[in-house]
Parts: sequence; structure tokens; C-alpha cells
Amino acid sequence: MTRMIPADRHYTLINASVPESVMSKPDSGALTRVDITVADGTITSIAPTGSAPVQPTTVNMDGGIVLPAFVDLHTHLDKGHIWPRRPSPDGTWFGALMAVQEDRESNWAAGDVERRMDFALRCAYAHGTAAIRTHLDSAPPQHEISFDVFEKMRDRWKGRIELQAVSIVGPDTLLEMGDLRAVAKRVKAAGGKLGGSTAVHHDNPKMMSNLIGVAGEFGLDIDLHADESPDPAATALQCLAEAVIETGFDGTVVAGHCCALANQPGDHARMVIDKVVEAGVAIVSLPMCNMYLQDRHNEHGVTRTPRWRGVTLLNELKAAGARVAIASDNTRDPFYAYGDLDGFEVFREGARILHFDHPQQSAFAWARAVGADPAAIAGFAYTAILADGAPADLVLFGARSWTELMSRPQADRTVLRRGIAIDTTLPDYRELDDLMGATT
Repeated sequence: MTRMIPADRHYTLINASVPESVMSKPDSGALTRVDITVADGTITSIAPTGSAPVQPTTVNMDGGIVLPAFVDLHTHLDKGHIWPRRPSPDGTWFGALMAVQEDRESNWAAGDVERRMDFALRCAYAHGTAAIRTHLDSAPPQHEISFDVFEKMRDRWKGRIELQAVSIVGPDTLLEMGDLRAVAKRVKAAGGKLGGSTAVHHDNPKMMSNLIGVAGEFGLDIDLHADESPDPAATALQCLAEAVIETGFDGTVVAGHCCALANQPGDHARMVIDKVVEAGVAIVSLPMCNMYLQDRHNEHGVTRTPRWRGVTLLNELKAAGARVAIASDNTRDPFYAYGDLDGFEVFREGARILHFDHPQQSAFAWARAVGADPAAIAGFAYTAILADGAPADLVLFGARSWTELMSRPQADRTVLRRGIAIDTTLPDYRELDDLMGATT
């Protein structure tokens, strides 16, 4: 439902439904009716409906839900939108890996990466996202190209989307200290985070030792793609947690995917979860991409129906005390053919895939998983909390309840940034047509 928002940024949103979890009660699943007063683009008051200071202009939400602008903790802006020129050959993780490698080596000059990255950021902004962390393929020499582009995008988008970057390298680089230090040096210069990717590998303990050692040497936080695999023999998450505990590493540590945890025996999975909690490793699940990519098989030309959803044990991790979040991951590339960096889509599909929609009375506590919790994990300046003095970076919905909110894509949402309703028109894919036929 499109609402007329005064351009002078002085008004009160009356009779709005807001999850208590995004205000002062992080564990609450309740919705509460409030009036939100905005002045000069800042929230100056949140009061029970009917008790807010009188403003010359009011916007009656009629019970419509208000959420903070979204935070996307795990994306791949450098890969985005290459599907038209480099689709996945078979839908598998390995097929995607090879397809992306081929496209990177053929096409990822600075101009190509910049245009696709900017396109993706315009999509995210229109949907209502205020902060994004992106992983950047960083096998030398790509780390120099992509981090240069990232720094340009960070400056260009300052004030609209807060950006962070993480390097992603494979086991070969994680095992070669010289290469890993070269990547870390570029990451440090960009104010980024150090990361990589590993799952089933006999040298996982050595990789984690190297990763933590180099991160400590350069003063970097860590964000690792861990166990993006159905194989219960994957040990990256366990080895990462053990290495953090053994070394006392005091930087922030995030592990993404962790899919194999769901296929490991119960006692083993509980042991790993306990180590994750002890180490303070935050977990980010990518429900749409994980479900799309994991357990995909083609047997004798016939696609086999998947036997599991591909996601990690996120409910169990949260119940045990781990910090958790959900995020977009890939968009329109060989790892995930779909997606548009829409934080609400992640929230909506996450509820279906991860089953955090029951009990219903606690479901809205998960609104923090695409806002306040990833913001805190990442250390973004934007907190995704509604409070006096916070920026009026809000997403307004006509839906008044959980089932109304989750039953539709909410394409008619209103996005406010600093109290102003922005243009939510999405960029046209035709803008990228000339890139999609390019092979340089």
C-alpha cells in the first residue's frame, strides 16, 4: 500500500504495528501498536498509539507493519547477474564453481564488475536495504581488481548503503601463507574482512591456523564459507571453532552456510554447536541459495528430487546461544539463478525453509535476523533498531499481521530513507545486455 509521506520529513506515522524485537525487547515475538514521530529524517519519539506528541502531519498506518531497513550480511556483488552469459551447466555447486571461474577469467575486468555491482546495489536500495557485506573472489590477481571496484562503490553509495567487503579464496590460498598474506594486505588497505572457503579437506586444521594467524597479524576479522556441502565428513566449522578457542583469537568470526551440520549425527552436531557457542562464532544461513544448490543430482539424465533442504541447523544454533542471521547470498549467477537482494524476500522465504514461523507468537523475533542481529555481528554503523534518535530508515507495509505479511511479496512497500520515501523502481535488466555477450 503506497502511502503519501511528507517531503519535509516532519510527520508522525500513527497506528503502526512494529515488532517489539526491533525496538527494546530483542527476544519478543509480539507486535505492538505505536506512533512514530519523525523530524528532519530522525525518529524523535516512539510512543503507544494515541500518545505521541501532536505533529502537523500524520500518516495513518491503519495497523500496517513497520520494519527497519534491511541488513544483508552475506552477498556476492562481484558475481551478480552473470547468469545470462554464464549459466550453471547442471545446477550443482561444483558446476557453478567452474562456470564462475571461467567467467571471471574471461570477463571480470574492472568495468564489468563495476557495472554489475552498481546494478545490484540499486536493486537492494529499492527493496529497502541499508547495509551489505559482500564477499569478493580474491584469488590473485582478481583481489586487486575487485577490491579497487569495491572501494569506488563504497564511496559512491555512502549515505545510501553501508558496505563491507570480505575476501574469498580457496584451500590452495589458505594453505599458502605468502598468497594469503598478499590477499590480507589488500583487504587491510580496504578496511575489509579476511575469508575463504573450505568443506571436506584433510588440511582444514592447518587452514584455520593460517587464517587466524594472518588475521591476527593484520588485525582483521574473519568471515569464512564453511562446509557448504552435504558431506557429513566436512570439518571446516568445527576446526574454525576449535582454532578460535585454542588461540584466543579476539576478532569477530563469522561462518556462512555450514550446511553439512544438518547431515551430521546428532551427538556430533551438538558437539560442534557447543564449540561454536564457546568460540563466539556467528552463523549466517543462506536459505534460498542453500536449498537451491544442495542435494542437487542428475542421474542418467533425470533430475532427482532433493532429499533435504540444504540449510544448517539454525534454530538449534540460536537456541544454544549462537548469534545467527540469514542473508541473500548469490543473485542471478551460476550459484543461484534467482534473487534480487531483497531483504524481505530473504525473511519471507527463510520462514518457509527454516521453519522459524512457529510458534507464531514468537515468529516476529526473527525480524532481527535480517536487521539488528547481522548489523551487530558485522559492526555496521547502521543498527536496524527503532529508537529515539535513530535514522528514519524504514520499510512500510500494508500488511497488519504475520500471515498477511508473509503471504505476498509486498511489492507495494514504501521505503523511507532519512524519512523520505525513495523511488522504488527497479533497474531494467536490459541495462546489462551489452555485457552479457561480452567475452574479452
